[in-house]
Amino acid sequence: MLSGPVHIVYGEVGTLNEKKGSSIVQGTLLLTAANLLLRLAGMSFQVYLSGRIGAAGIGLLQLILSVKAMSFTVGSAGIRTCAMYLSAEEFGRGRPQGIHAVLAGCFQYSLTCSILSLFILWQLAPWLAENWIGGPASIPSLRVCAMILPICCLYGVMTGYFTAAGRIGDLVGVEFLEQGCAMAVTFLLLTRWAGADTGRACLSVVLGSGAAALVSYRALRFLHRGALPQEPKPQKPPYRRILRIALPLAVADDLRSGLNTIENLIVPKRLARFAGTANALADYGVLHGMVFPVLMFPAAILFSLAELLVPEFSRCAAGRRTPRIRYLVRRGLRVSLLFSLCAAGVLFAGADALGELLYHDRAVGPALRLYAPLVPLLYTDAIVDAICKGLGQQNANARYNLLTSFLDVSFLWLLLPRYGLSGYYLSFAVTHLINFCLSLRRLLRVSGARPETGLFLRALLCAGAAGWSVSLLPKAPGLRGVLLPGAWYLAVLFLLWILLRVVRWRDLLWLRGLTRRHGRRT
Repeated sequence: MLSGPVHIVYGEVGTLNEKKGSSIVQGTLLLTAANLLLRLAGMSFQVYLSGRIGAAGIGLLQLILSVKAMSFTVGSAGIRTCAMYLSAEEFGRGRPQGIHAVLAGCFQYSLTCSILSLFILWQLAPWLAENWIGGPASIPSLRVCAMILPICCLYGVMTGYFTAAGRIGDLVGVEFLEQGCAMAVTFLLLTRWAGADTGRACLSVVLGSGAAALVSYRALRFLHRGALPQEPKPQKPPYRRILRIALPLAVADDLRSGLNTIENLIVPKRLARFAGTANALADYGVLHGMVFPVLMFPAAILFSLAELLVPEFSRCAAGRRTPRIRYLVRRGLRVSLLFSLCAAGVLFAGADALGELLYHDRAVGPALRLYAPLVPLLYTDAIVDAICKGLGQQNANARYNLLTSFLDVSFLWLLLPRYGLSGYYLSFAVTHLINFCLSLRRLLRVSGARPETGLFLRALLCAGAAGWSVSLLPKAPGLRGVLLPGAWYLAVLFLLWILLRVVRWRDLLWLRGLTRRHGRRT
């Protein structure tokens, strides 16, 4: 959820600082590479877990991690973003020594909220396990999640500060350390202690993530040591500024995370009421633990672009450069749509072979093929949301997200007992389409840009034709069954795009120019 639009800005505007542009581009490329590698490592470990504990075990783990995510959101209470904003403010004012007081206040706020969240989750663990997750086997995992909340929230404060300081390389290194530590500890516990016990396997994953958070937090504290000048006189933490920024963020985050957690918890519960469901927890595990990680893996490239678009559009909006905003909106939408059509077609064409190759589960392939056509909607929505945030439309985005989350919970409650997984798919598609249409409408209204409707329709038509042509190929097992139809789809798609003028020669020259400009800067 490609750094092309960013290069457009720096290539067209001679007044922008070249060094700053080069730094931003390098940071984006670094984040993109790191995101891809981390997602690849995470997905590979998910494949190992699925083989170890099965689809039902993956479903149980996803429910536990959903509750953990909600508790973390409550415990962090907006403090990561607050630490980032306040630290950046102190840097911008030329007072780096003031960050000592900012971090002290953020640590105190974080500890207070996270300990409160710890107590709530500890007390609710038996009730959640018995009534929503599926039995007492998940109680130890939930209580370990509660115990590690404070260190996870303190780690969030440090990542906010490092982001504000522009120390992206350090953050990337620590993220690799975190991922490696989590995988190593989890693997050790799974092989030496968990055995075939699903509850112990889930607890092993939670303990691994807790150990990784502790190691990563200590690593960031070590890297932070001596980075800031000492305060001549200790200052009082800016409690009012912290509360003014963090509390509104906490309310919005808690509402959204609460609805997402409710959605995740009710899926297996309501799905079990459908007559055609044999194992609701296994079906949930296939979707959320196997299909969705594969579906969203290519989005790491667009997500890096999305992070960069927020400050870029903020600068354009502040300078009231309306023509450039419109141009960038059109380019951003085009790049995201074309890239997502490529990813969707490859996933659709190789779905069966990919599911069998990764998970050795025949249920994954059909589900992956079913959801692959939604990839353009999901990926492009991420870019639209990022541009809207850059243009100061965060409140509108929050309203749309809350509305569609509420609709999703309502639809799932009504549809799952009657239609099973078909009802889940309908709810997923409709709510994401509503969110996308609302966000796109807001973006076009604010920017004044006109969508290239004809080009988008031609691009979709070409993707449909290329996807149909894949059905003419003989099916092949294993890696060949992924690479052959994927390469055929991309070749036919690109040829059709050239013939129907979706991609023109000047677009290729533009892309070549971006590469050359970046090469000169780096």
